[in-house]
Amino acid sequence: MNTKIVQLIEDLKAKSPLYIRVKVLPKSPKNEVVEVMEDGTYKIRIAAPAEGGKANAELIKFLKKALGANKITILSGKADRLKLIKVT
Repeated sequence: MNTKIVQLIEDLKAKSPLYIRVKVLPKSPKNEVVEVMEDGTYKIRIAAPAEGGKANAELIKFLKKALGANKITILSGKADRLKLIKVT
C-alpha cells in the first residue's frame, strides 16, 4: 500500500473529521497519491477528465476506497484543481 495513503489512514483514525488539501491531476494514467507537497497538500492523480464533475466523482470514489471512509465532501474547489476535502 502507498505510504502516503497509510499516513492519511493513520491521520483519519487519530482525528475525525479530517480536513485535507488536495491538488488533483485529472486525465492521468491511473488513480494514485503522488506526493505530499511542502505545504501539506496531497497531490493526487485521477484518471477521469475534469469535465462535468467526472474527476471530482472519481476523486471521492478513490478516497472512500483508499481510506475506508464513510463520507468524503469537497468543501471548496469543486471547479478547481486545488480542493479542501472533509473526510469522515
